[in-house]
Amino acid sequence: MGELTENLAGLADAIVRPLVDAPDDLEVTAFETEDGNVMVEIRVAADDAGKVIGRQGRVIKAIRTLARAAASRSGKLVDVELID
Repeated sequence: MGELTENLAGLADAIVRPLVDAPDDLEVTAFETEDGNVMVEIRVAADDAGKVIGRQGRVIKAIRTLARAAASRSGKLVDVELID
């Protein structure tokens, strides 16, 4: 795994961990897709999914914005998904 993918996984973990009630259930994985972009997957307990999504999706949208800004210099596209 490249340094960028590790950094993006750490960024997502640092943002989401304080939001959830069950941080032991938090799992963040990042990997490069076939087209060279980066996918960050966030898995949380079912009760915490609403906290990560936020009202009208504001929190997950902010996480996506931060991840894309962090990767902007590399020229790679980043997608952040919340996995049920």
